[in-house]
Amino acid sequence: MNTQSTNEAISPTDMTLRAKDYGHHKVTKAPKTSFMLAIAAGMFIALAFVFYVTVTTGSGNSGLVHLAGGLVFSMGLILVVLCGTELFTSTVLSFMSYANGEVSLSALLRCWLRVYGGNLVGSLFIVLLMMGAGMHMAMNGQWGLSVLHLAEHKIHHTFIQAFTLGILCNMMVCLGVWLTFSTNNVLAKAMLMVLPVAMFVASGFEHCVANMFMIPMGIVIHNFADANFWQAIGMQSQQFSDLTLSNFIFNNLIPVTLGNIVGGAVVIGLGFWSIFKSKSAQTNPQETMVTELS
Repeated sequence: MNTQSTNEAISPTDMTLRAKDYGHHKVTKAPKTSFMLAIAAGMFIALAFVFYVTVTTGSGNSGLVHLAGGLVFSMGLILVVLCGTELFTSTVLSFMSYANGEVSLSALLRCWLRVYGGNLVGSLFIVLLMMGAGMHMAMNGQWGLSVLHLAEHKIHHTFIQAFTLGILCNMMVCLGVWLTFSTNNVLAKAMLMVLPVAMFVASGFEHCVANMFMIPMGIVIHNFADANFWQAIGMQSQQFSDLTLSNFIFNNLIPVTLGNIVGGAVVIGLGFWSIFKSKSAQTNPQETMVTELS
């Protein structure tokens, strides 16, 4: 039971303990519940990317446009956290519980795999809905063209670039989640996540779950958009022939996922835990336990 008032300041040490408990709960959650919540999280992040594309299409390439896109994309993480769903990039914070000897490596990896798989299912479901709605034809096809360009850009990173951009991205995502452990106020939690997310999106960092929507959306448009779409944008599908499943997996998804794990589990999770664990160990968990937010 949480004994701290809504407005009472929470120390960095207690924030670290909350983060550990947050990750531990993810590993021990019922697998079916975890998987279903992961599907929801994948949908939320995909819908946030839909919002991003809608806002930025036709707006140029200025820093302010990227900022606007990042601000609206923050809706995704806000929905994930406040609705209690399971997102892979924040779930990797559960590595702290493994480092503390509270969960086994096999339990940790099973948790990560089911959340990752659920996120993928949710993301692909939104791809199907967007194609069914003909969203690629919005703004006379410019919406779909924006997706194609974004998806193509993402598969052209080198392995090291994609890996590093993945580290940077999940440092910001996990810092955004980490900040929510500083307060019990729901509105404050939402606001605290906005700038870290906006920063990673505006800077072009790489998020594996967001890419589970964006790149497959580009692949589907490339393969299934009809002649009316290509006529509207004045281009041919062959110009995006590099949007393939293999390029998605090997040029983006694998290195970005590995980078996200390092950024979230090691740099942020293990980094803060190594700093504060001695103090956290002296804290009574019953005095700092909070209601679980996924």
